[in-house]
Amino acid sequence: MAIMCLQSDRALTYITTFTSKREQPIYNALIGLCWGTGCILGPVIGGGFAVSSATWRWAFYINLPLAGLISPVYLFLLPTHNPKPDIGTMQKLATIDWLGAFLFAGIFAILQVALTFSGSLWKWNNAGPISLWVVFAVFLLAFILQQDFSIATTPSHRLFLVHFLKSRTMVLLYTGTAASSTGLGLGVYYIPIFFQFTKGDSPIKAAVRLLPYICVFVTAVMLSGGLLPVLGRYQPFYIVSGVLLVFGGALMHTVHLDTSTTSIYGYEVLMALGAGTSMQVAYSVAVAIADKIDTLNAVGFINVAQIGSLSIGLSIAGCLYQNLGFDNIKSALSAYNFSDTEIRAALGGAHSAILASGDLALQRLVLEAIAATLRDIWILTIVAGAVALVSGLLMKREKLNLEMTAGG
Repeated sequence: MAIMCLQSDRALTYITTFTSKREQPIYNALIGLCWGTGCILGPVIGGGFAVSSATWRWAFYINLPLAGLISPVYLFLLPTHNPKPDIGTMQKLATIDWLGAFLFAGIFAILQVALTFSGSLWKWNNAGPISLWVVFAVFLLAFILQQDFSIATTPSHRLFLVHFLKSRTMVLLYTGTAASSTGLGLGVYYIPIFFQFTKGDSPIKAAVRLLPYICVFVTAVMLSGGLLPVLGRYQPFYIVSGVLLVFGGALMHTVHLDTSTTSIYGYEVLMALGAGTSMQVAYSVAVAIADKIDTLNAVGFINVAQIGSLSIGLSIAGCLYQNLGFDNIKSALSAYNFSDTEIRAALGGAHSAILASGDLALQRLVLEAIAATLRDIWILTIVAGAVALVSGLLMKREKLNLEMTAGG
């Protein structure tokens, strides 16, 4: 996750530096295209490794030779840009808000660990999760105070751009982007899980089922990237995005074991359109409205909204899946004598002892419980859509000038 965030931020920084404001929406959309291609190829390649003798670990190992293959492009072909050539490397390193970075990273890491293990590994009232939540609260409070009083840094070098919170547009761009990113992540992660459980799909086939979602998402990202410099208005993208996410999530909330695959494809297309319509828009808008000195900071601000919210959203969804899923399956199998460990294993995949028992009636009970759990997950998509819609309605009805030339 950290590497993905770093690479995404660098790519967006390059686009901001070397393209004009009119070109930026298109190039930002191309990042979405590359991301979508990865979402298509990743599960196929990973699924292939998972069912082969190489094992699933090679889905991660393969990144090393691929990075080595691409590294000459980074080293020799990408242009260089030094915005402060008169300042040495050590001086630049000294301006970094190291304490803020440590606290911010701790907030994300501890929150995700707490959400992942609370209820699934430890009971909520045990010392483990309580300790994690207390430490999370301490880190969060320490970060707020450190940023507010510029402890171990200066106001101009603080990690979090506090002055952006005074901008109505910046805050709404943040919430709108966070909402679309969360909606996207939930679909990418939980649509294949639904098909693997209810249709008995292999990892590769489940990835193929995701193709309509990803292809429509990429198309929506490219269209919004092309329309933004033409229209100059960004508010409609968030309103449309919110409406589509709400409708798509609401329809997915009705899905059960016997819902046709065609219907599910239609529902996921609505969600994909909703997420893609506003996913990359904020980058170009934030750069256009920010002061020149804050253009790169604006990119980082929106990047936190996009990737940070995606991470948090999936952690919350995972927590709900583990806790609600356990309760639903345990309730459905109350007449049986399965242990908590066996019930937890049923949430992990079709190869669990319960689902592999051969008892069709038993399998039906478990799958209905899992389908009910996934229906609850889609409530998060509805909430995300509502946040995007409200953000759009509160935005200014302004038209931006995206005719400016590149700055680098």
